[in-house]
Amino acid sequence: MAKLILTRHGQSLWNTENKFTGWVDVPLSEQGRAEATIASCKLRDYRVQVCFTSMLFRAIETAIIILTEVDDICNGKIPIIKHDGADEDWHGWDKYNGDSSLELPVYLCSLLDERFYGELQGLNKAETAAKFGQEQVQLWRRSYDVAPPGGESLEDTVKRTVPFFRDRILKHLIAGDNVLIAAHGNSLRSIIKELENLSEEEIVKVELGTGVPIVYEVDS
Repeated sequence: MAKLILTRHGQSLWNTENKFTGWVDVPLSEQGRAEATIASCKLRDYRVQVCFTSMLFRAIETAIIILTEVDDICNGKIPIIKHDGADEDWHGWDKYNGDSSLELPVYLCSLLDERFYGELQGLNKAETAAKFGQEQVQLWRRSYDVAPPGGESLEDTVKRTVPFFRDRILKHLIAGDNVLIAAHGNSLRSIIKELENLSEEEIVKVELGTGVPIVYEVDS
């Protein structure tokens, strides 16, 4: 059976500062790079044929560390970053096809980006709770269909992430490819909701640790 490997990016510099990150392009911390290295070691017995990440550097960095720290994961192939044709936020000049016998494609797509936190991005979570109240901030962070000011709800994230999973990623699994997705807590929870057929009440309780791989076996 094909393997689907979901990994939230390693700890970012803003994770360490307890800030809302969302679409802000923040790199991994030293601990985050170590978490990605540990994830690579945990996955040493798997063989990945294709990888998908968001357009955000913390997810890209995590994917590349996982794929390069342990040689066997890529079957000796070189990870090559490619734009995904489903993404409207790039310029369409990705005409390089390469040699599939030597290269492992790593597709970048903004549809896998983290949930957009709008006006909360860059704010400290504890200070935001003190300003707006813990109950209100918890509603913005953990409800399914309530969005923070100017941002996305988890429901909004599902609406862009799940169709991308069905249209672009599922076909690789059906073909028997092992797929790595390195993305974010909310974009991955969206996919998990689809995979496990979770209710809105169930998915809001799911927590994903940074740099921790989750492996699904996918049958026909």
